[in-house]
Amino acid sequence: MMTYSIIIVLILILVVSMFNELFLYGIVSTLLFILLLPFYYIVRVFNGKFLYGWKEKLGFFKNPKLGDKVIMYHGVSVGEIIALENLIKKTKEEFPDYKIVVTTGTKTGQEIAKKKFAEVADFITYFPFDIFFCVDSFLTKIKPTVVLIAETELWPVFSFSCRARNIKLYTINGRMSDSTYNLYKLFKFFFKPVLSKYTKILTQSEIDRNKLVSIGAPVDRTFVMKNLKFDVKKSNETVDIGQEGYRVIIAGSTHKGEDEIILEIFKEKHQKYSDTKLLLVPRHLTRLSQITPIIETLGLNYGLRSKGDTFKEKDVIILDTMGELSKMYSICDFAFIGGSFNKTGGHNPLEASVYSKPTITGPSIHNFRDIYWLLARTNAGKIVKNPKELSEYIEKLLSDKEFYQQACKDCETVFNDQQGALDVVINELKQAI
Repeated sequence: MMTYSIIIVLILILVVSMFNELFLYGIVSTLLFILLLPFYYIVRVFNGKFLYGWKEKLGFFKNPKLGDKVIMYHGVSVGEIIALENLIKKTKEEFPDYKIVVTTGTKTGQEIAKKKFAEVADFITYFPFDIFFCVDSFLTKIKPTVVLIAETELWPVFSFSCRARNIKLYTINGRMSDSTYNLYKLFKFFFKPVLSKYTKILTQSEIDRNKLVSIGAPVDRTFVMKNLKFDVKKSNETVDIGQEGYRVIIAGSTHKGEDEIILEIFKEKHQKYSDTKLLLVPRHLTRLSQITPIIETLGLNYGLRSKGDTFKEKDVIILDTMGELSKMYSICDFAFIGGSFNKTGGHNPLEASVYSKPTITGPSIHNFRDIYWLLARTNAGKIVKNPKELSEYIEKLLSDKEFYQQACKDCETVFNDQQGALDVVINELKQAI
């Protein structure tokens, strides 16, 4: 199906390059959409991936009647929605007279958006298909004053329609991988007029800015804003679970299969370094009954946070309480971030990095790939391929004091370099509305 999609895009680009008119893109895209939708639907169903939100994407949803003061945010999937969380909440505080609309492109993104913004957003729906009648129906019902799209999604019909309706359109937290850049560069003639319709393009780094400018983004409207995900605050709460005098390893947000890995590695390290302790934090507490037998089989001495157990008596403490993980990173020496040895896509390492604590993750990191890319350029973060590499890297952090101290300093450096993006966007909104 991916091959067919690429062929379709190339056909569209060829047509537009020949005639250089947006309406031709619209005509061809609409015809191809109508012709291929039944086949696409069958393939999706066959693969167990249904067309979630297709009615909304077609523009068939009840008019929410939001008024004429609307700020719209779009994040295609989970990673983008997570990145927007603090910004959207801050927007609600700064602009109480405006309604907030949040759109996504995927089912998982929609689920996360509804979970995180149920009390913040006034309307949550899917982003429309980039076809004239879908976009027209969407914009007629939503009537956004300003649209902010996370990262870099370029939709020709949507961008031209926003310009025609005098809707201010922004790319925020923009980034572009090397592979995407190489493809876009080949079709600069197509993307340049699309990028010209944006009010401003705000990127994560100077590298991203240069890439976008080289494919046609206006130089005078393309700026670096840094990375929204780094606007994380430290907890003001103090933590005392008897950690004084010990080196604490946190295994945060672990999933099935990861507890066995980290517990076996910890047992090995604890036998060598008796001052080490482990705070194990399962992502789902319903798995507690599965985890405790593993610990018992390994012969480790463990306790529960809910019972007030401390590291003075226990070598392993399970954090079986809700809402405490973020502040716990303040007491650790370094952390393994779970959801990364399966297909979950990882969890946020910045909750540890904000305290200048190095992090380690497995290979599944697609929800936070941009963050790990920044951390892994230094010793602030490490991506390991398998449990063997995880064990070796933990050994290095425990045995090499100079290396460990540099890793902590790298966390602080990366964080200081990246913070401030949220304020940049808020200031842009103040000028825009």
